[in-house]
Amino acid sequence: MEIHANFSLKTLNTFGIDVPAKQFVKVQTNSELQAVLQQFYADEILILGGGSNILLTQPINKTVVQLSTKGIELVKEDQDFVWVKAQAGENWHEFVSWCISQGFGGLENLSLIPGNVGTSPIQNIGAYGVELKDVFVSCDAIHRQSLSKKTFLKADCNFGYRDSVFKNKYKGTYIITSVLFKLTKRKHRLKTDYGAIQNQLDKAGIINPGIADVAAAVIAIRSSKLPNPKEIGNSGSFFKNPVIKKQLFDALRGEFKEMPFYPVSIDSIKIPAGWLIEQLGFKGVRRGDAGVHHKQALVLVNYGEASGAEILALAKEIQQTVHQKFNIMLEMEVNIL
Repeated sequence: MEIHANFSLKTLNTFGIDVPAKQFVKVQTNSELQAVLQQFYADEILILGGGSNILLTQPINKTVVQLSTKGIELVKEDQDFVWVKAQAGENWHEFVSWCISQGFGGLENLSLIPGNVGTSPIQNIGAYGVELKDVFVSCDAIHRQSLSKKTFLKADCNFGYRDSVFKNKYKGTYIITSVLFKLTKRKHRLKTDYGAIQNQLDKAGIINPGIADVAAAVIAIRSSKLPNPKEIGNSGSFFKNPVIKKQLFDALRGEFKEMPFYPVSIDSIKIPAGWLIEQLGFKGVRRGDAGVHHKQALVLVNYGEASGAEILALAKEIQQTVHQKFNIMLEMEVNIL
């Protein structure tokens, strides 16, 4: 375990923002993580996973710890289900691909989401009608100050739309070290009616899809819409899709009859944030090297040498303009540091 001073984080965040960390250390075992926590005060540490959900706007005057713990374990199984535990440092998409290769279903709609397994419960990541909570059993975590270990069951996590107890009550308190999933071995419950999955399957001539077919369709759709962070710096969806009251929705639909929507409850409607942003002409806009992707208005990008502050300024401009036009305040999905 080596500690590096004044370490550039450019290659460790998917936006490709070049800011230095006071110190940097990569931990590859949970015992190394405990050693780091014993060595530094909890508030002097920033935990970094895959670097896929952060926007760095200033130098980090802390010790940045990258979790690189690896391992996938079959905990138990029965005739229909398997319980799989993955360590926090496992790459999310690689883990999903491994599960599909084993014939385990439930994660296929979550293919190609950037990041690591350990951060997936924090955001309750989701895509194409599936959320992490649908397959989540529990996660193991360590308290940053006391070093005590705790297992959080699903009921403990208070999962919501891109939300969990780890973003609120326990923000900055626990470090997730592993996640346990319950996946199907047979009778997979495929979800193909959300987004363009069914259309993609139809184009491929697939009548009776399996989990690998659904994953391939999701990967094709995401690849066609979302830029590869290795080619253009980005963090995927920058804003959450807003959920608004039906009264506001009815008023907006009176003026914007083509507005897409998804009912959440009797009184709540979800509106695609990308559609709102695109209506205001932001799709493809550039402010220097900070921009909005030309294929997906929900994705903010770094075309080269943009600073985190420049990307944040563009995000705030979008927020303000959307609020002025639609009376909807977009919430950032990306963590700002």
